[in-house]
Amino acid sequence: MTPARQLQDLGQSLWLDKITRTLLDDDTLQRYIQQLSATGLTSNPSIFEEAIGHGDAYDDAICRRAGSGFADEALFTALALEDPGRAADLLRRVFDASEGVDSWVPQDSRHLEGLAAIEQSIFTGVPVNVTLLFSREQYLGAAGACLRGIERRVLGGLDPKIASVASLFVSRWDKAIGDGAPVGLRNRLGIAIAQCTFQVYRGLLDSPRWAVLAGAAARPQRLLWAGTGTKDPQASDTLYVDALAARGTTNTMSERALLAFADHGAPRAMLPADAAQGRDMLSRFALAGIGLDALATRLQYEGEQAFAKSWRTLLPSIASWRGRHRESVA
Repeated sequence: MTPARQLQDLGQSLWLDKITRTLLDDDTLQRYIQQLSATGLTSNPSIFEEAIGHGDAYDDAICRRAGSGFADEALFTALALEDPGRAADLLRRVFDASEGVDSWVPQDSRHLEGLAAIEQSIFTGVPVNVTLLFSREQYLGAAGACLRGIERRVLGGLDPKIASVASLFVSRWDKAIGDGAPVGLRNRLGIAIAQCTFQVYRGLLDSPRWAVLAGAAARPQRLLWAGTGTKDPQASDTLYVDALAARGTTNTMSERALLAFADHGAPRAMLPADAAQGRDMLSRFALAGIGLDALATRLQYEGEQAFAKSWRTLLPSIASWRGRHRESVA
């Protein structure tokens, strides 16, 4: 049995954290779906900006639209919608087989937009990926916003089956503290954070509040592990994927992590729901003087700034492309 099938049998979905024109055009994505059991996709502004601003895969599409009079912003919107649409077509059979639980190609709803925006998106029926979450507390805020949005739909007589994922980033914790980790605890903080977050995730799904919504046929917001590629070259390149098998969750992996896991991944037993080990680990980090709340806030801010920078760079990248190819789009 392949490592990916092992995860699926444990009840976890495996997604690829990348959507590019090249992956679609050379059938690589189709191969990952068929052979590596990828059942969904995520992306972010940095991936898209890198592909447009520093490669040639989009040249033909940009040239075609630029020559038809598309302004920069409209051109970007068209490009941004094409790839997820094509990817969703490839995943349609998985979507149907899972009755809409899997096979999503979500757009990011950044936490910097605020919890009220997340709640409103759910209420209006827009599936969202609430990303850049780093702690149990940040996750609880996002989960609460999702619940309120669903509750408003139920009260309004609307269909409560709105898909949503809450993306908790894992490996950036360990990268942030690096050599500052207590002796013997290197690369163990991110997993501990995930264990404690999984506990409250399961607690919400077992709560009377959710039972009411489940009775109305609502669909739960899935907890998604993000940033599961190993940053430390001295650690296993499947460290986080192996450690975070958990029923009812999703793991989105970089292309590198996906290929490594397919080759030699070894999923462990499912995460325990009580998180005793994770709480003990966090206590040890706190005793070592590492301020976890402050670090969570810093990591989220840095992630928001990186994504915002990529968004700000996208339109100038398209304008720069026009300047370099002025004759071909005249």
